[in-house]
Amino acid sequence: MNNGKARDMGPRINEKIFAKSVQVISQDGQNLGVMETANALNMAYDMGLDLVEINANATPVLVKIMDYGKFKYEQKKHANEARKKQKTVELKEVWVKPFIEENDLNIKLKKVFEFLGEGNKVKIAVMTKGNKKVLARGRDSVQQLFEHIVELIGDKGTLESKSKPDDRTKSIIIAPAK
Repeated sequence: MNNGKARDMGPRINEKIFAKSVQVISQDGQNLGVMETANALNMAYDMGLDLVEINANATPVLVKIMDYGKFKYEQKKHANEARKKQKTVELKEVWVKPFIEENDLNIKLKKVFEFLGEGNKVKIAVMTKGNKKVLARGRDSVQQLFEHIVELIGDKGTLESKSKPDDRTKSIIIAPAK
């Protein structure tokens, strides 16, 4: 029935409704009963409104008498409002050195708190490859640093995930507290 052509978006209106009889709902939501499509269409035209197909799969087809232009405008307005309310969460990244001084760490954490306050997730990453201090003291030192960072963040964020074991970098992802 489709014949490879994309059906235009939206419900069928007025003469594009092909059913012989339809269940008609008035503009104020009152059920007017089953009638021939031509009669329902004349009723809608007499009111200066459109006949809009609500449910094509129902038997008989369900139609409503309404101002279709106003209906489309309201739907577009609601879609725009919903889009405005959506918050996209970004993943921000902060790099720290494996043996960072406490003061430098506090400066980095200020940025982390700023990102968390904006509702973004933060990836805290440490470069481990080629660092002789990390190799000499063991990879547990990076794990201890992460534990310390999570402790300092406290209730402002929650640990969401840790990176998989990797030779180059280690990281953790902190999500904002709800």
